[in-house]
Amino acid sequence: MEPMKVKHNFPPIFDEHSRLLLLGTVPSVKSRETDFYYGHSQNRFWRLLAGLCQEKTPITRQEKTKMLLRHGIALYDVVESCTITGSSDSSIRDVVPVNLQPILEITGEIPVFANGAAAEKLYRRYLFPKTNLPITKLPSTSPANAAWSFERLMEAWGVALGKWL
Repeated sequence: MEPMKVKHNFPPIFDEHSRLLLLGTVPSVKSRETDFYYGHSQNRFWRLLAGLCQEKTPITRQEKTKMLLRHGIALYDVVESCTITGSSDSSIRDVVPVNLQPILEITGEIPVFANGAAAEKLYRRYLFPKTNLPITKLPSTSPANAAWSFERLMEAWGVALGKWL
């Protein structure tokens, strides 16, 4: 598979009631195809958040957006554009970071969480110098993170996000 230049094509999800910000790296191949966050059917993100929020797993973009906003969760990615091979975070190069200012102007300084090590690393390198907001790394919900069972993810994310949800 050849490296490819990709650009983030869908907006962040947030409103004035958002109490925490979850950041991924850059949309995967499947997410770019579906034009929405965590579009791969094997990614555990939506099932995990639904479980933590004690809701049924949302299916449509509208259901997903409503669930996030209902529970005060803002969602975005760290990378606006980059060169990437497939969906491999380890192959990300030529990073242009997103601008978090429009989110933070509405939400204020809210806690920031990374969905995986790559999102945390990229945030620290490109966005922390601009926001000065610390980030908490959560284990990735990606199917590539097979070492973490769904139950372990629920526990780790629940501990980290519990007081915010």
